[in-house]
Amino acid sequence: MASNEIRFVRQQREDRSVLEIILRIDGTPLTELIDRFELNAEMQPAGDAYGGLIPEFFRFGPLEDHFHGRSTNAMGPKTPLLGCGCGEWGCWPLMARITSTPELVTWDSFEQPHRKTRDYTGFGPFQFDRHQYDDDLRALRAVTGSGVDEPRT
Repeated sequence: MASNEIRFVRQQREDRSVLEIILRIDGTPLTELIDRFELNAEMQPAGDAYGGLIPEFFRFGPLEDHFHGRSTNAMGPKTPLLGCGCGEWGCWPLMARITSTPELVTWDSFEQPHRKTRDYTGFGPFQFDRHQYDDDLRALRAVTGSGVDEPRT
């Protein structure tokens, strides 16, 4: 199976004056991919509901752990990949199972935990080359600092 390309992009969020992490799969923001899927599936509400993750708002722990599905502060066995458009991941998150092997990182079993009846079976799975995935995570960490982000007080 061909693998997807991942980019962890850190950008300034103008409305909140904070930095957020935007995930891009094969060049397209994950927010756009999920919007298209939910709109095509006629889910309500849908469209412009998601935003990137804002480490300042939640103690994700080391980003490498979080994006390998080992974040100790997540909701259950799945990991938030997107937060709400308002900036809080707990408000309207997109969750997925993250599985890592020496060769691949796979995102699958997507869910919106506040709408348990939604069916995301046709979304993903996304598989990434482990080396490319880890290289991009290291690049994110280099611009983020220690990778352990503390929430604002």
